[in-house]
Parts: sequence; structure tokens; C-alpha cells
Amino acid sequence: MTSSLRLVTPVDRHEESEITISAETSELAQLETTSDALPVQAQVISIPVTPIALTIVGALFLTWFLKSFLKICNPNEILVLSGRKHRTESGQEVGYRVIFGGRVITIPILENVRRMDLSTMPVPVEVTNAYSKGGTPLDIQAIANVKVSSDPQTVGNAIERFLERDRSEIARVARETLEGNLRGVVATLTPEQVNEDRLQFAERIAYDVSRDLNKLGLHLDTLKIQSVADKMDYLRSIGRKRIAEIIRDAEIAEAEAMSQANRTEAETMQQAEVAKSQALGVIQQRQNEFRTIKAELEQQAKSEEERTDAAAKEARARAEQQLQTVRAELERLRLQADQVLPAEADREARTFFAKGQAAELAENAKAAALVNEMLADVWQQTGSDASELFLIQQIEMVLKEAAKVPNRLHLHNVNVIDNGDGRSLTGLMNTYPEMVKRFLDQVEQTLGIAVSLNLERGGNGKVEVPLEATSVSSPEMSH
Repeated sequence: MTSSLRLVTPVDRHEESEITISAETSELAQLETTSDALPVQAQVISIPVTPIALTIVGALFLTWFLKSFLKICNPNEILVLSGRKHRTESGQEVGYRVIFGGRVITIPILENVRRMDLSTMPVPVEVTNAYSKGGTPLDIQAIANVKVSSDPQTVGNAIERFLERDRSEIARVARETLEGNLRGVVATLTPEQVNEDRLQFAERIAYDVSRDLNKLGLHLDTLKIQSVADKMDYLRSIGRKRIAEIIRDAEIAEAEAMSQANRTEAETMQQAEVAKSQALGVIQQRQNEFRTIKAELEQQAKSEEERTDAAAKEARARAEQQLQTVRAELERLRLQADQVLPAEADREARTFFAKGQAAELAENAKAAALVNEMLADVWQQTGSDASELFLIQQIEMVLKEAAKVPNRLHLHNVNVIDNGDGRSLTGLMNTYPEMVKRFLDQVEQTLGIAVSLNLERGGNGKVEVPLEATSVSSPEMSH
């Protein structure tokens, strides 16, 4: 099958661009029963080119370009771009460049990209019959962690030696290098030093092997010694000897410790007895001092109690005295409040009342004098008829007052002893008219008005007295 791509671009702006794809297929299949071939004619498909199609084509091309030539470097690897000359930081010219992480766009055809893994590789190290100082063969097992160095100064050595090499081969080279250096370090140490101070032994190996690994572009992360043994039981003999010495020293130390413990116990018992005796003496002395102090304190307490009782009694007496004084003062105040103050208030009230009555009487007297004076003036101006006019105006009141005079005499029972002539009863009956007459005489003496005479002149000797004035309740009389 053959295909051809033809791009037709019109000269006129209004003409459309077309992509003509022709494909011709020949001899697709051959039938088993015939030898004739069925040709397939080419078909021409015209597709109009639009901005969207151009965008899609451009995006596909960009994606293909980035996927093919943009290289991403992971953190645990390096990219080696070979094919062009570059200078390192030291000025050396090499035919590659190294990318530590990130991304880079390669130049097609001119550059080739390779990757190197920087992950750690565990390298087991096992050395047998490594002769130590003194000629004792030792079997040593260790484990090391080795990786391709990421130092720009030494990574070139690893690129030149291990690029596109398998990691197992890198581990083999590192293991052989470690074994050689381990044998060299063991030869300078005694079996005791190798076995007892493994940390220092591993540090010496790491220090010696680091120079060789740097030349290979490798880096030693850690090195740990797992076991140290020998087939001649040298270390075991040393261990047994050391154990025997330790046991012997322990027995000697135990015996010395027991002896020292016995001596110490005896000395301690003796010191304890002495300390006990001294303590008993001190206790007895302190008890005597305590008894003395207790007696003194009891005496002081008793004296203080007596002084306190006396002071309390004295204070109680003073308090009683003050209380009596307060009571007397309270009694005085109570008497003053109950008797003196009411008496003084009553006296002052009576004084004020007497003054009020005196003032009232004085004012009444002044008023009466003024009235009498005015009445006298009117009387003089009126002449002889004044008394009659006055009496006519006041006759009813005068008679009423005259009739009240007998009522002021309260007599319940009057016993009359009569001789039989009836004079005693007559005299008793004339008592009330006599009292009225005397009242009228007093009025005449007081006011200067002859009531009886004026009544006789005005009424031809007849005086009309209202019934109210003449009705006087008579007392019960018994003969």
C-alpha cells in the first residue's frame, strides 16, 4: 500500500485550501481458487483547512516535540547528554554535560540522552582468612551502602566507567574495592582491636576506601561490621582467658568484699553501740531539761493564770462599776423621761394655758368695757327711753337667763316640816320667785337698768313672761 499527501494552496484569497490524500492499494488479497488479483482504486478525499484544524495540528506537533525532546530528571538520577563539547567547572573539556534534577530540552540528532541511577546499593562484604597483626586469620562480615556520587567533581569518573552498565556490576566493583581495603586495615590491627572497637575499625575502613571510591565516582554512605570470627579459636581463647580472669578477679573481689563487709559490719556495730549509748545519754539529758523547762513553764503558766484571774476580776469589777454608772444614768434618764419631762411639759402647758385664759379674760374684759362704753354713749344719746328700748330688745333673753337660775340648784329630795299652818310649804313655793327677783336685782346693779321698774312702767305693772322662762322643774317634796 502506498500513500501520497498533496497540499493545494489557491492563489486567490477566496479559494479554499484543500488537502488531497490519495491512496492506492494493489493486490490486497488473492483467492485460493483463482489467480486473478482484485485491485483497489485510490480514493481522493478533500478536507477543508480551518483555524481549528491548524490549532489541533500545531498542538499535536508540540506534544510530539516535547515528548520526544523534553527530558525530566528525577531527584534520584542524573541525565547525561553526550554529543557536544562542554567545559566543566575546573575548565576541563568533555564530550557530555550532566543534569542534576529538573528538566532539559535536547537537541535532536546532535545530543544523546542517558540516565544513571543515584539510588543506594547495599553491598555485602565478606572476607575470609584476612590476616591481622600477629598473623591470626580472621573472617569478617560487613554491610556497606554505596551509590553513584552526585558530586560534580567526581561524577565524571562514574560516567566514564559505569555509564549504561548494570547496577550489579557497579556493586561488584564496589565490593571488591571494599574487600581489598578491609584486608589492608585488618593487617594493621590485632584481633583484639578489631573485635573490641568495631566502630573505629569501620571508620578506618571508610576513610581508606573513600579515596578509591572517589576515583571510581562512587560514594560510601555507611559501613557496618556485622561479625568478626576466626577458625583457630583465638578470639574464643582470649575470651576464655578473659572470662577466667574476670571470674578470678570477681572471686577475689567477692572475698575482699565479704571481708570488708564483715569488718565494716563489726565497726558499724561498735559505732552503733557507742552511738546508742551517746544517744541514750543525750536523751536522758534532754528529758531532764524537758522536765525542768516543763516545771518552769507550768509555774509561769500558773502565775500567768493567777495574774489573768486577778486582772479578770479587776476588769469585771470595773465593768460592774461602769455598768452601775450606766444603769444609774439610764435610771436618771428614765425618771427624767417618765416624770421630770412630763411634769415640766405639764407645767409649761399650764403656764401657757393660764396665759391664754388670762389673755382671753383680758380681751373679754376689754371687749365688755368697750361694749359698755359704747352702750353708755348710745344710752345717753337716746335719753330716758333707752332703758325701755334696750329692755324690750333683750327681755326674752333676760327672762330665759332668769329662768335658768333656779335650774342651777340641784335638789333631789326636800323634806318640809310644817307646823300645820302651811307656812313652810308656802315659803318653799316662794323660793324660786325670790331667786328670779334676786337675779333681776343683780342685773340692775350690774347694768344699771331697773328691769322690774321698766316693766311696770311700760306695761302698767303687768309683766308678761314666756312660758319657757317660767317653767321651772320643782324638786320632789315630802311632808
